[in-house]
Amino acid sequence: MKAVVSIIMGSTSDLKVMEKAAAFFNDMEIPFEINALSAHRTPEEVEKFAKGAEARGIKVIIAGAGMAAHLPGVIAAMTPIPVIGVPINASLDGLDSLLAIVQMPPGIPVATVGINGALNAAILASQMMATGDQEMREKTRNYKETLKQKIVKANEDLSKVSYAFKTN
Repeated sequence: MKAVVSIIMGSTSDLKVMEKAAAFFNDMEIPFEINALSAHRTPEEVEKFAKGAEARGIKVIIAGAGMAAHLPGVIAAMTPIPVIGVPINASLDGLDSLLAIVQMPPGIPVATVGINGALNAAILASQMMATGDQEMREKTRNYKETLKQKIVKANEDLSKVSYAFKTN
Protein backbone atom coordinates (compact mmCIF):
# COMPACT_ATOMS: atom_id res chain seq x y z
CA MET A 1 0.00 0.00 0.00
CA LYS A 2 1.39 3.40 -1.03
CA ALA A 3 0.27 6.71 0.44
CA VAL A 4 -1.62 9.05 -1.87
CA VAL A 5 -2.06 11.80 0.71
CA SER A 6 0.54 13.30 3.00
CA ILE A 7 -0.40 14.93 6.29
CA ILE A 8 2.35 17.21 7.54
CA MET A 9 2.44 19.24 10.73
CA GLY A 10 4.95 21.68 12.14
CA SER A 11 5.27 19.70 15.38
CA THR A 12 3.54 16.86 17.17
CA SER A 13 1.73 19.43 19.32
CA ASP A 14 -0.48 19.88 16.22
CA LEU A 15 -1.48 16.19 16.21
CA LYS A 16 -4.68 16.71 18.21
CA VAL A 17 -5.96 18.85 15.30
CA MET A 18 -4.41 16.94 12.41
CA GLU A 19 -5.53 13.50 13.62
CA LYS A 20 -9.04 14.38 12.42
CA ALA A 21 -7.70 14.21 8.87
CA ALA A 22 -5.92 10.93 9.62
CA ALA A 23 -9.09 9.41 11.08
CA PHE A 24 -11.10 10.47 8.00
CA PHE A 25 -8.60 8.89 5.58
CA ASN A 26 -8.47 5.76 7.69
CA ASP A 27 -12.28 5.46 7.70
CA MET A 28 -12.38 6.11 3.94
CA GLU A 29 -9.59 3.54 3.35
CA ILE A 30 -7.39 6.14 1.66
CA PRO A 31 -3.68 5.39 2.20
CA PHE A 32 -1.86 8.29 3.85
CA GLU A 33 1.37 9.16 5.56
CA ILE A 34 1.80 11.50 8.50
CA ASN A 35 4.96 13.36 9.50
CA ALA A 36 6.20 16.33 11.49
CA LEU A 37 8.40 18.75 9.55
CA SER A 38 9.28 22.31 10.40
CA ALA A 39 9.85 25.02 7.82
CA HIS A 40 12.08 26.77 10.35
CA ARG A 41 13.80 23.97 12.27
CA THR A 42 14.19 21.33 9.51
CA PRO A 43 14.17 23.29 6.22
CA GLU A 44 16.34 20.75 4.38
CA GLU A 45 13.96 17.90 5.27
CA VAL A 46 10.98 20.01 4.16
CA GLU A 47 12.67 20.61 0.81
CA LYS A 48 13.49 16.91 0.38
CA PHE A 49 9.91 15.97 1.28
CA ALA A 50 8.29 18.54 -1.05
CA LYS A 51 10.52 17.83 -4.03
CA GLY A 52 10.12 14.05 -3.63
CA ALA A 53 6.37 13.87 -2.96
CA GLU A 54 5.32 13.55 -6.60
CA ALA A 55 7.75 10.69 -7.29
CA ARG A 56 6.39 8.88 -4.19
CA GLY A 57 2.85 9.01 -5.62
CA ILE A 58 1.44 11.69 -3.33
CA LYS A 59 -1.57 13.40 -4.94
CA VAL A 60 -2.46 15.97 -2.24
CA ILE A 61 -0.56 17.38 0.73
CA ILE A 62 -2.29 18.66 3.85
CA ALA A 63 0.00 20.88 5.91
CA GLY A 64 -0.98 22.14 9.34
CA ALA A 65 0.93 24.96 10.99
CA GLY A 66 0.48 27.42 13.79
CA MET A 67 1.86 30.86 14.57
CA ALA A 68 4.10 31.99 11.66
CA ALA A 69 2.61 29.10 9.64
CA HIS A 70 5.13 29.04 6.79
CA LEU A 71 5.05 25.26 6.28
CA PRO A 72 2.17 25.03 3.74
CA GLY A 73 3.54 27.86 1.60
CA VAL A 74 7.11 26.60 1.64
CA ILE A 75 5.90 23.15 0.54
CA ALA A 76 3.68 24.68 -2.16
CA ALA A 77 6.66 26.63 -3.52
CA MET A 78 8.56 23.39 -4.15
CA THR A 79 5.97 20.99 -5.59
CA PRO A 80 3.31 20.93 -8.31
CA ILE A 81 1.06 18.86 -6.00
CA PRO A 82 -1.94 20.67 -4.49
CA VAL A 83 -1.34 21.80 -0.90
CA ILE A 84 -4.15 22.37 1.58
CA GLY A 85 -3.19 24.50 4.57
CA VAL A 86 -4.70 24.00 8.01
CA PRO A 87 -4.18 27.01 10.28
CA ILE A 88 -3.61 25.79 13.84
CA ASN A 89 -4.82 27.81 16.81
CA ALA A 90 -1.48 28.12 18.59
CA SER A 91 -1.67 31.85 19.38
CA LEU A 92 -3.85 34.88 18.59
CA ASP A 93 -6.86 32.52 18.27
CA GLY A 94 -5.26 31.11 15.12
CA LEU A 95 -5.71 34.32 13.12
CA ASP A 96 -1.95 34.70 12.68
CA SER A 97 -1.81 31.21 11.15
CA LEU A 98 -4.86 31.78 8.97
CA LEU A 99 -3.48 34.99 7.50
CA ALA A 100 0.01 33.53 7.00
CA ILE A 101 -1.40 30.58 5.05
CA VAL A 102 -4.12 32.26 3.02
CA GLN A 103 -2.10 35.30 1.88
CA MET A 104 0.21 33.55 -0.59
CA PRO A 105 1.86 35.42 -3.44
CA PRO A 106 0.67 34.93 -7.02
CA GLY A 107 1.81 31.62 -8.46
CA ILE A 108 2.09 29.79 -5.13
CA PRO A 109 -1.49 28.89 -4.17
CA VAL A 110 -2.37 27.09 -0.96
CA ALA A 111 -5.98 26.01 -0.53
CA THR A 112 -6.85 27.01 3.02
CA VAL A 113 -9.52 25.70 5.37
CA GLY A 114 -10.73 27.23 8.60
CA ILE A 115 -8.74 27.36 11.82
CA ASN A 116 -8.22 23.80 13.14
CA GLY A 117 -10.17 22.55 10.08
CA ALA A 118 -8.20 19.34 9.42
CA LEU A 119 -11.37 17.33 8.76
CA ASN A 120 -12.46 19.76 6.04
CA ALA A 121 -8.95 19.58 4.59
CA ALA A 122 -9.26 15.79 4.38
CA ILE A 123 -12.68 15.98 2.76
CA LEU A 124 -11.39 18.55 0.25
CA ALA A 125 -8.40 16.32 -0.52
CA SER A 126 -10.69 13.34 -1.16
CA GLN A 127 -12.87 15.49 -3.43
CA MET A 128 -9.78 16.61 -5.37
CA MET A 129 -8.61 13.03 -5.84
CA ALA A 130 -12.14 11.86 -6.67
CA THR A 131 -12.13 13.85 -9.91
CA GLY A 132 -10.09 11.02 -11.40
CA ASP A 133 -11.23 8.11 -9.23
CA GLN A 134 -14.81 6.83 -9.39
CA GLU A 135 -14.46 4.63 -6.29
CA MET A 136 -13.22 7.57 -4.23
CA ARG A 137 -16.04 9.71 -5.62
CA GLU A 138 -18.58 7.16 -4.37
CA LYS A 139 -16.94 6.97 -0.93
CA THR A 140 -16.97 10.76 -0.68
CA ARG A 141 -20.59 10.92 -1.82
CA ASN A 142 -21.55 8.30 0.77
CA TYR A 143 -19.74 10.19 3.50
CA LYS A 144 -21.63 13.36 2.66
CA GLU A 145 -24.90 11.40 2.67
CA THR A 146 -24.18 10.31 6.26
CA LEU A 147 -23.84 14.00 7.17
CA LYS A 148 -27.30 14.61 5.73
CA GLN A 149 -28.74 11.68 7.66
CA LYS A 150 -27.33 13.07 10.93
CA ILE A 151 -29.34 16.28 10.40
CA VAL A 152 -32.49 14.36 9.46
CA LYS A 153 -32.12 12.33 12.67
CA ALA A 154 -31.47 15.48 14.71
CA ASN A 155 -34.71 17.02 13.43
CA GLU A 156 -36.60 13.83 14.24
CA ASP A 157 -35.24 14.00 17.79
CA LEU A 158 -36.07 17.71 18.06
CA SER A 159 -39.66 17.03 16.98
CA LYS A 160 -40.07 14.98 20.18
CA VAL A 161 -38.92 17.84 22.42
CA SER A 162 -41.91 19.51 24.04
CA TYR A 163 -42.35 23.12 25.18
CA ALA A 164 -45.58 24.94 25.97
CA PHE A 165 -45.02 27.48 23.18
CA LYS A 166 -43.16 25.29 20.64
CA THR A 167 -45.12 25.21 17.39
CA ASN A 168 -43.48 22.32 15.54
